Amino acid sequence: MKLNTLFVVGVCASTLLASCNPKTATERQLNLTHTTLVDGDAYQFFQLVGAKVVYENDYAAYAAGIANSSQAKQLAAKAQEVYSSLIPGLDSLAIAKQVDFPIKRAAEFVVSEEIGTVKTVHEVVEDDTDSVEVEEEEEVAVAHVASASYSDDAYIHHVQHEVAVVKDQLQRMTRSTDKEVRAFAEANLEKIAELYTLAGGKEDAHAHH
Repeated sequence: MKLNTLFVVGVCASTLLASCNPKTATERQLNLTHTTLVDGDAYQFFQLVGAKVVYENDYAAYAAGIANSSQAKQLAAKAQEVYSSLIPGLDSLAIAKQVDFPIKRAAEFVVSEEIGTVKTVHEVVEDDTDSVEVEEEEEVAVAHVASASYSDDAYIHHVQHEVAVVKDQLQRMTRSTDKEVRAFAEANLEKIAELYTLAGGKEDAHAHH
């Protein structure tokens, strides 16, 4: 009986100590509430850019192999180079800031043999208090790109539009109060700006204050 009693007491004490450990308690709280260590603007940055870099990298890899014009091939190669270089750093930053990465419910790039159109819907979750059960039940958006519907012009226009969003977010984050997020934005803004220019984008005269 004494041995059993001591064992039970030991287990209870271990459980109590674990629950009292600030680090353990913080990790448990983060897991339960999905609390992040960034403000609303930075969270939106992760949601938008985090979803786009993965999608655009996959799309670029596909376009590089099917493009006809040298312009589209060059753009696809550059897009793949740029976006693939952003993913590791964004992943590390997301881990440090307690943000899920890859982004949940982000559109995935899938090539379909059926005739279809490109669907690029990247949902920004403004309310991060959704329960785990609800998130797990939500279906992942899948963007089907039919090989029969691909065109170089459409791809170039797509890249220009999407990279403009990424560039805008990075520009915003260069003013972030979070020094790690700000450093990431400053380190990657130039390469994104180069991709934007290569895609035919024009710098806004009012973009620089």
